Amino acid sequence: MLNGILDLATRLDPTGLVGRTRMELNYVESMVSVLMRLSSIRLDGDYTVVQMVEQQARRAGKSTAILFERQEVSWASLDARANQVAHWAQAHGIEKGDVIALMMANRPEFIITWLGLAKAGACIALINTNLTGGQLNHSLTVAAAKALIIDGEYAPALDSIRGLIAELPPVHASAGAIQGASDFDAAIAAQPTGELPKAKRPDLIAKDNLFYIYTSGTTGNPKAAHISHYRFLQACNAFAAQMDATRHDRMYCVLPLYHSAGCIIAVGSMLSVGGTVILRRKFSASQFWDDVVRYDATCFQYIGELCRYLVNTPPHAKEREHRLRVACGNGLRPEIWPSFQERFGIPRIVEFYAATEGNVALINADGKVGAIGRIPFYLDKVFNTKIIKFDVVAEQPVRDERGFCIECAPDEPGETIGLIPQDPNKPVGRFEGYKGKAETEKKILRDVFAKGDMWFRTGDLMRRDRHGYFYFVDRIGDTFRWKGENVSTAEVAEVLSTFPGVREVNVFGVQVPNCDGRAGMASMVAGDSLDLAAFDAYIAKSLPAYAQPYFLRLQGEIEITGTFKHRKVDLVKEGFDPGQVADPLYIRHPDLGGIAALTPAIHADIQAGKLRF
Repeated sequence: MLNGILDLATRLDPTGLVGRTRMELNYVESMVSVLMRLSSIRLDGDYTVVQMVEQQARRAGKSTAILFERQEVSWASLDARANQVAHWAQAHGIEKGDVIALMMANRPEFIITWLGLAKAGACIALINTNLTGGQLNHSLTVAAAKALIIDGEYAPALDSIRGLIAELPPVHASAGAIQGASDFDAAIAAQPTGELPKAKRPDLIAKDNLFYIYTSGTTGNPKAAHISHYRFLQACNAFAAQMDATRHDRMYCVLPLYHSAGCIIAVGSMLSVGGTVILRRKFSASQFWDDVVRYDATCFQYIGELCRYLVNTPPHAKEREHRLRVACGNGLRPEIWPSFQERFGIPRIVEFYAATEGNVALINADGKVGAIGRIPFYLDKVFNTKIIKFDVVAEQPVRDERGFCIECAPDEPGETIGLIPQDPNKPVGRFEGYKGKAETEKKILRDVFAKGDMWFRTGDLMRRDRHGYFYFVDRIGDTFRWKGENVSTAEVAEVLSTFPGVREVNVFGVQVPNCDGRAGMASMVAGDSLDLAAFDAYIAKSLPAYAQPYFLRLQGEIEITGTFKHRKVDLVKEGFDPGQVADPLYIRHPDLGGIAALTPAIHADIQAGKLRF
């Protein structure tokens, strides 16, 4: 009845007040739905991810749990095959709390294997399949894994660490042989499909560790974040609620399953409602719409760059023949959002902000373009997320004369932080940290607004408007200072990427001799038709002087992480030196008449201080 009254009132209200009231009520209803799901999960309760999946398997039975290429795995088969893994684990002496490393491609066996290991009480270290050498060695060493289950195709990666790792755990190879490894697939096939006997089932509770998921940061070694059953249940239920997911939904997942976006949000949301996961090994822009239509997908989990790739592809015959009703993800930039949604006819986009290890989660429930989430003032005490003043040069929060941090005014950029509650059973704000006390402590900010309080540091700069919408500004360390002003690399990249012919942009700051701060540089992927003179004029018109890049680098492709984040470390190191960079380099400088090729002679003039900035 309330909806009917609001419908009538909206038509009769020329000021739009009733319409805005209705939007607010819808938002509150959405948030209440999420909070109700979260509050039903108890940290010390015996309801775990294992129980959730087993309940769905008993209910769904013959319904499809996973679609992959020509394979179809029913819910009953998913559970039975996971039971085989659990029996194998116990036969190999794996007990509750033991860590097993899993390095496997996107395929049904990935989900089946971690679920079976979880049934045996193990914690599964999800290893990035792109790692080799030192980073792979670090990931295995920090996990202290009792065994490694690995796809045969990653044998070269394993070979790359044989001289580095102190002691390689027992290796079990799947989908291909590896010298010195046992045949995991054959061993699993020999196991019974029934549940573990009750006497042998581990006594699991929600706060027990389920995963180590490694941060995919663009610098340094990956950090292993604790993910408990409790945290997995929280996340998968929250996102299922936001997407209005049901057992009739089919989630198309091209994101790597070793990371939280693919493993928890895409897969987990379907596990929580008894839906179907459509897996693909890797993202393909050219085959995306064929897959979505062929498998009748209703949901799609995205990373912003995937949407950019799709928008940049030629028209596809099936791009509007799909049944997608919602796309959920993060990093969809405002310059791409409208064209992505309108061109492909996607009814609803649920943009969110979250980190694998973090306690700050923001959801844009009403689809406001460009916003990563919203917390209206009346929910401040529930979600306890703040933006504080931040010094980008010192890379530290600003504190007042009493030593406390200062909350930002509306639309003022600062670091976003989340309160770590004293009561771990609270459904919002729990921070489980990393494997390693020192790494965990680096992410905690203490004595923020009162003595003794603790807040999680996101490491991200954001701003929040007067209506409570949050907008991403930049990563701390990416923002740089030039001409006395802070330059957001994300905002500059957003402007540059809208120019015709520019397909992808990675912006960073570089040191220039005899200059304070860092000058802007952009590495770009662009078509042959890029008009440099017009691009120069566009930059001058579209960006303030301090934010305009001086240096341009044209690349065939931009290096990204497995989760589609741009890598910047090597680009910053190589800078604008034509002696180190084989790609075409340009300088944009008024003394040179706009954009010109950056020759060794010009570089020498910069180094000598002859060309002023």
